[in-house]
Parts: sequence; C-alpha cells; structure tokens
Amino acid sequence: MKLHLIGISGTGMGSLAGLLKTAGHDVRGSDEHVYPPMSLQLAALGIPVFEGFRAENLDWQPDLVVVGNVCRRDHVEVVTAQTRQLALTSFPAVLSKLFLGGRHSVVVAGTHGKTTTSSLLAFVLADADRDPSFLVGGVPINFGSSFRLGKGPHFVVEGDEYDTAFFDKGSKFLHYQPRTAIMTSVEFDHVDIFRSLHEVKAAFRRFVELIPVDGRLIVAASSPDALEVAGAARCPIETYSMSDQTANWQGKVVETRSGGRTLLEVVRGGKWFCTAETGLSGAYNLENILGVVAAASVLGLEPPAIARGVSRFAGVRRRQEVRGIAQGVTVVDDFAHHPTAVRATLTGLRKRFGSGKLVAVFEPRSASSRRSVFQTQFADALTAADEVVLAPLFQPEKVPAGERLDTERLAGDLRARGVPARVAAGGVDEIVKYLSERLAPGDTVVAMSSGGFDNLHDKLLGALGDAVMPATPGDLSAIDALLRSYKLPPDGVADHLRNFLVLRDEGTLVGCVGLEIYDEVAVLRSLAVIPEKRGQGLGWMLADSAVQRARARGVRRLYLLTETASDFFAQHLGFRIVDRTRVEPPASQSTQFTLGACKSATCMRLDL
Repeated sequence: MKLHLIGISGTGMGSLAGLLKTAGHDVRGSDEHVYPPMSLQLAALGIPVFEGFRAENLDWQPDLVVVGNVCRRDHVEVVTAQTRQLALTSFPAVLSKLFLGGRHSVVVAGTHGKTTTSSLLAFVLADADRDPSFLVGGVPINFGSSFRLGKGPHFVVEGDEYDTAFFDKGSKFLHYQPRTAIMTSVEFDHVDIFRSLHEVKAAFRRFVELIPVDGRLIVAASSPDALEVAGAARCPIETYSMSDQTANWQGKVVETRSGGRTLLEVVRGGKWFCTAETGLSGAYNLENILGVVAAASVLGLEPPAIARGVSRFAGVRRRQEVRGIAQGVTVVDDFAHHPTAVRATLTGLRKRFGSGKLVAVFEPRSASSRRSVFQTQFADALTAADEVVLAPLFQPEKVPAGERLDTERLAGDLRARGVPARVAAGGVDEIVKYLSERLAPGDTVVAMSSGGFDNLHDKLLGALGDAVMPATPGDLSAIDALLRSYKLPPDGVADHLRNFLVLRDEGTLVGCVGLEIYDEVAVLRSLAVIPEKRGQGLGWMLADSAVQRARARGVRRLYLLTETASDFFAQHLGFRIVDRTRVEPPASQSTQFTLGACKSATCMRLDL
C-alpha cells in the first residue's frame, strides 16, 4: 500500500512511518520542520520527506493520506487529497487497523511519563525474549528507534490523549484497543483542545472503559485524578506508588550508587518481589518503573527477568539526555513542557552531573506552555533551578494575544523569589552567547522544549569548545579515517556506535572513544585524537567521559587493550594490568579481544 503522511517528522507520525515501512508499505511524507532525532530515523529508513507542504507532494498518487492532528481542514495537502479523491485517514486509525488487531495491546497513558514508561516496558519484554512490537513517542536508546515490529503477541503503544484529526476530535488512545493499560497520571493539559480538567478526565474515563473485563488497569496511586478515573474500569485494577503504603505495588530506594544509579526494592502486597537497579533519576521515574514491573508481571514475566530488563534499560533520547560535556559543563536535553514535568526534571537533575549551578533554559513551544493558564505554575516549577533563561514564545501569533504566557512577568516572578532569570529576546543565538560567557566547570544546563529548539544544545557545546558528545551515524566515516590513521582496527564501530563518544572542535571531529557494553562488563576501545591536538589533555577527557558513561550504564568492570598507553591508563584513570585468561566473557569474546591485530596488546581492567 502507498501511504503519504502529512506531518511525518512528528514523534508519533515518524514512528508510524517506520512501522509501515518495516511492514513492507511504500511510505512518504511531508513536514515544515524536520529535526533530529526523527529526521535521522527517517533518513536511515530511506523514507522520502518533502520539506514544506505543497499540492505536488501528492503527485505520486498514494492510496491513503494519513492526516496528522497538526492539519486543519483547509491544509493545502488535505484540500488537494480531497480534490483528487484520495482517501483520508488518521495515524491512530491506521495503527489500529493494520497492526493492533489480533495482538495483545498494552497501552501506556497519562499526562506525564508515557514515553519513558512505554519504552521501558517494551525493552523489558524484548530483553525477556518476548519479541514485542512497539510504537512510542521518543527514541529508546537501547533500540535506537521509536518503533519495532516483532513477532510476539504484545504491542506496546504510547497512548496520547490529544485529539486524533480535524475530522475525529476524540483522543488518539481511544483507537488502541487496550487489553492491559498503565495510567501514570491525570492532570490538566493540552489547553488548546481541553477546556477544563473535567474534560481531560472524561477522555481518560472513556479510555478506561475500553479495557475488557479480563484485562488489567495499572494506576499510579500518587495521582488522585487517575485513581478517580480508574473507578470507571470494568477490569481488575492494581495501584503502584513510591510513598502510598496502601498501593498494591510499592517501591523503596535501597541505595544510590556511583554514576547516579539507584537500587530499587519492589514489594507486592507486602511481600518482596524483586530488587532492580536503574540509571533513571528522579522519584517520578522510579514510579514509572513500578508501573512497568506491575505490567510485566501481569504479562507473565518472572521477577528476575523483569529486574534484569530494568537494569539494562539505557533511557530515552530527549528525556534527561546528556547531549555533551564541554569545558566541564554538562548540557542536557529534555522534552519537559508542562509545569509538573519541568519541576520533576529539575529535581531529578539536581547535583546529578556536577556540583555547580543548575541552569534551566525553557522554550514555551507547546500549545499549553505558550498560554497563560500555567503562568503561576511555571514560576513555581522553575524555582527548582539555580538560574533560568527563557526563550521567546514559539509562533506566538498562533495564540490569542490575551491568552499568551507572559515571559517577562515569569522572569520577574522568578527574580522576586531569588532565582536569577532573564528573557532572551534574541532567541538561541543570544542564549548561547549569554551562557557561554558565564558557565563554569561543574555547571549543568538543561534545555527544555517540545521541539528542536533551533539546535541550541550543539550550538552551546560548540561555543564552549572541545565538546565530548555522543556520536551520530554521520560521524562514521570520520571515526573510520581517524582510527585507520593510527592503524587502530575500525571493525565493529557501526555495531557499537550508540556507545561511541566524539570530541569536536569548531564542528570538526578531532577525537573519539568507544564502549562495547555487555551488561555489567564493557570494553573501552578506539581512543584516538588527531595528531595536531595531542598533548592537550583531550585523550584524558575522552577516556574519562567514557568511564563515566560506563558507570551510568551500570558497568562494574571495564576492560581495554593497549599497545603503548598502559602507563597513561594506570596513572590517569586507575586501570591495572591483568592476564587475558582472567577476562570474563563476553568481554573476552568482544570485537577488540578477538581481532588478530590486538593479540600482542596489554590487557587492563578497571573496577567501577
């Protein structure tokens, strides 16, 4: 089938495009603003994207035109499709019709935490060899993709309460045929389509009523409105909480470990169920984990398998994602755009990465965040930062003048509470200039936006200089050339690229280092800096960043092979020489240890 997706670079639509392509359909689409990570995902899949909306984008005569909820009935491609008598449908309708029938649909709904919770549940199922399908509104780092078409019975869906299309004003999640559901929270949001909390609850109530009698609803006890909505369910209900002692599933923090990882004890009905370690931070994420543990148990997984999947989960892009470290400053990307999410993000990040200031850079971009309805709540939420920089409202003309968030007033309210705050009327360039001149080693900057934020993260890292950042597919050729220049084996780089770091100077790749991670064991590899940059301490920066990344992923033992730098690794990072026969699998079976070119190298180990 030939399908054209209007608004294809949106998180949901882009994921659907990938799912359709994998299922063998011919997929193309169009959008105004195409930015990572979705732009990279679509390019990697070979899905053509028309930048800008035009009538001629439909000249290829698709069988179906999938209309995103950004489209109004007067949208040029909608009008063109109707004129040419091309069938119109919606993203949720296509997903339901082509993929959910005959599968056990597991839907994660809620105002907050949907993407992380659904991503974690999908990974726990996959790690337990259940081969699930999933479609989520972000990119789980373990998968590197926002969708998956598996052969198992379960399909995990992130259930959005936003409306479906201009011709279907019901919430998207009403299409998803839920059999098992997690409801993380219910709050007032999406003020452009819901006029009150009462309307939001009504939508969730209709969703809950869809779950069959023999299904299961798992609800966060910390959300009173979610509990109220759950009362409409016909199926059994289970609750979870980090603090409510009456919840069916309860969690307790046993220990906070190096790298920011947490040991979480899970109790069910007063009895110990499992203990899981996680790299996710913040009390709200621990509650998300409890919801996943409960759902995985309902779906038949045993406690050890659930705990293993939780510990292996690496997180989701744009959810407290470290975009890089430059001059000792950590730059974090987060999707937060609702006051509750903003406060939770800032609380979770505090002192996690450095002992310096926590600076929040907030772009009011979503339909809700651009409106004055949350004027006071944003002031309350942003006080959790040490300093706040506010970007101008995104497309303010789309919000009536009397309903817009007043950013100057918001900055003034923050200053009145003792939090330095300013509005950067000049946008991203002004923000980058301001911050690059004031940040100090140990500071953390979190950029919060529901959009691409005009690539603020990379621009700030570039302005700070010598930025260590996660590698991208576009770096492969430069990494290969750098390694070959030192006669280092480039084998396996593409397979482990998601755990490679690169160092950039004025946009040019000048160094790299890689990790091959196998649960609690990892191999540090491919450390190289261009000749003209050697002797400046950049190799140590890369190696130290890799070690910190390994700690954050729960690695306990880190191995490496080196021909000439054993003294460097011993003195600067604490590695010690070990006999190869003592290297445990799978490190001993990794790419580096099985290459003939590395047979004479010194083997070293670091216990983390």
